[in-house]
Amino acid sequence: MTATLDPFRAQLDALERRARRRVLMPRAGHDFASNDYLGLAGDPVIGATIAQAVARGVPAGSGGSRLLRGNAPEHEALEARAAAIFGSEAALYLGNGFAANMALLAGLPGPEDLIVADALIHASAHDGMKLSRATSVLVAHNDPQGFDDAIAGWRAGGGTGRPWIVVETLYSMDGDVAPVGALAQVAARHDGMLILDEAHATAVHGPGGRGIGAALEGREDVIALHTCGKGLGVEGALVTAARPIIDLLVNRGRSFVFSTAPSPLMAVGVAAALERMLAADDRRARLARLIDHAAQHICAPLGLAAPTSQILPVILSDDARTMRMATALQAAGFDVRGIRPPTVPRGTARLRISLTLNVDEAIVEALGEALQAALAVEQA
Repeated sequence: MTATLDPFRAQLDALERRARRRVLMPRAGHDFASNDYLGLAGDPVIGATIAQAVARGVPAGSGGSRLLRGNAPEHEALEARAAAIFGSEAALYLGNGFAANMALLAGLPGPEDLIVADALIHASAHDGMKLSRATSVLVAHNDPQGFDDAIAGWRAGGGTGRPWIVVETLYSMDGDVAPVGALAQVAARHDGMLILDEAHATAVHGPGGRGIGAALEGREDVIALHTCGKGLGVEGALVTAARPIIDLLVNRGRSFVFSTAPSPLMAVGVAAALERMLAADDRRARLARLIDHAAQHICAPLGLAAPTSQILPVILSDDARTMRMATALQAAGFDVRGIRPPTVPRGTARLRISLTLNVDEAIVEALGEALQAALAVEQA
């Protein structure tokens, strides 16, 4: 064994000592870790639609970027249908939500602009801001006044461009909801743009699953990002916005321009998932009941506030303790994952319990009991 790899081994060892080393794990146990909130990932209707597309000759591969020969009829049909469903003028399909946030934030704001993002915004937005030509600042979580003050201060200091407000509508690690109406007012007051990342809300929240910001779609100053690999159960991401915004992304969104287009078969699958989303009021109602059940059997016994969404964080603070708890729950048959910095702020390591229709009330009750038992062992 040579010394060439020693610096990399040292980095891994340092992560191990801090209880922050990540490893890939096989699927095992009851699902409290995925984002397949409505249980659509294995939906037979979506699968059959893709199989029918295969049978009629739709290719698995796109063959190139959308600007070369990779632009398939299935991509364009999906985008037209998505725009109609979400109420926007146009839509653009990208490979994933990370690529979409990169395209939006690195490609649209100009050098005279200001990006104001929520302090808990997703890592993909942080990376997009790093590549942006605009100045970027973070403000306190879910604080519309903080956004307003940041923009007003920038203007007072000579800022002449456009402000861009960037938030998640439902935060993936805390499960709380953004005040989108108040943020839209801030954007309008300052002639700004509002980017709503609906990743964890699409299919689950809003009328027909259209998202928490559904009432704002179609406004010229609003851009929405609907990822397809969570509540929709498939893959990719849809940006919905006014036509000039979409056309500019086609020209300046580097993660779109320089990426091989998603599979036309997956575009067919996403289109089918959107139709399933519109007809899934029964699934959303079942998930709401499951959330209420978790409030009673998980949150109440632990003295936690009732969840406001399908994402239930149990904050334990200490990284090593969090991972011991996760390991104990996994050994008991529950796939619960520990989340540590830098995914969440320092000192807020947690168990992230994701409620999906892949489990039922009895399994939720059993998890509550296992969680209490594991905590008792930790406190002994």
